[in-house]
Amino acid sequence: MGILLGCIADDFTGATDLCNTLVKEGMRTVQLIGVPGPGLPVPEADAVTIALKSRTAPVADAVDESLEALRWLQSAGATQILFKYCSTFDSTPDGNIGPVADALMEALGAGIAVVCPAFPETGRTIYLGHLFVGAKLLSDTHMRHHPLTPMTDSDLVRVMGAQSKRPVGLVPFAAVDQGAGAIAERFAELEAAGIAYAVTDAVADRHLRHLGEAMADHKLITGGSGIALGLPENFRRRGRLGQHDAAALPAVDGFEAVLAGSCSTATLEQIDRMADRNPALKLDPFALADGYAAELAIDWAKEHLANGPVLIYASAPADDVAEAQKVLGRERAGSLIEDAMAAIARGLVEAGVRRLVVAGGETSGAVVKALGIEGLAIGPQIDPGVPACTSLGKTPLALALKSGNFGGPDFLTRAFAHMPGERRRP
Repeated sequence: MGILLGCIADDFTGATDLCNTLVKEGMRTVQLIGVPGPGLPVPEADAVTIALKSRTAPVADAVDESLEALRWLQSAGATQILFKYCSTFDSTPDGNIGPVADALMEALGAGIAVVCPAFPETGRTIYLGHLFVGAKLLSDTHMRHHPLTPMTDSDLVRVMGAQSKRPVGLVPFAAVDQGAGAIAERFAELEAAGIAYAVTDAVADRHLRHLGEAMADHKLITGGSGIALGLPENFRRRGRLGQHDAAALPAVDGFEAVLAGSCSTATLEQIDRMADRNPALKLDPFALADGYAAELAIDWAKEHLANGPVLIYASAPADDVAEAQKVLGRERAGSLIEDAMAAIARGLVEAGVRRLVVAGGETSGAVVKALGIEGLAIGPQIDPGVPACTSLGKTPLALALKSGNFGGPDFLTRAFAHMPGERRRP
């Protein structure tokens, strides 16, 4: 297998989001869960994304894991590397974006690398180096109060400068709006001045496509999923990317289920919509702490699978989450939910579920790990940032793994229509 583009993502659903972008642009794409072992059959692909759980890991661990992923991708033939992080630049003054980028840049011998988390389709734009979410500066959104990566500064030049050992500069809107030629000229000016990272403005998809063309020869690219919009065309222009049905997936039949752990506003609305029409069971962290076993939820699901899809969720409003964390402790409250979801996922698959939607990055990671899934083939988009997938391995599962904030109000039920195959009937 010789791949063209190798991607390293710092979380699970973010990796899927990136893969979705690449597939839409015509690249056959596989997502691997961590660096694979020698026995995993990886299908022929144009791009491979290795999903790590490094966003909030200790800095040294994040760097080591990212370099291990780089070595695997290089051995698979990747000629360009993309380091993908969140479109809200989730990080702290210590990292992990800056330290990982520094390590990748050194390993690749890269002269300059873009820093661009913009994704206009989802409302993330950059103007004069400042990151906006919709009409608000990043620092004025809920991300200001994030428990692990509070984003209190919207100036990406300053934020990246605090994390990296290398100088950071700006490619402003005036250059970006002129197209790839002007962007490339600005890159050359910055590199000549000793600048290692170029924070790049982008307020529309065309800016990302211009940027992609200007980065055709860059060894390292960093950014959100949107940064990948213009990359496939570079390979196609050089005759290295053929014409494929990049979104083709095999049909998978079976029972259908939804597991939701995200507490985002979007997911809560999606749960309300689904629970009105489908069998639904809510997991309570206090009940789990008191000994409520996952087997009870599995037994409940078995009674309703024929009338599914069934919904099992632990999502709750912010006040309820805060109360559980206060009483149980933040780590214990989270681990109770993740452990329960992992056990329930195993039980559902044993009961014949083969079509599964999971809401929430941490929940998706826990479920994928519990099911022993090592990789995913990426298929058609369901909603922006969320594709249908099929797991690699002996018993394929049809999956949709979504970040908490993604998807329309009816996503949880509508997602199954985008998965090739059918629901198992009584």
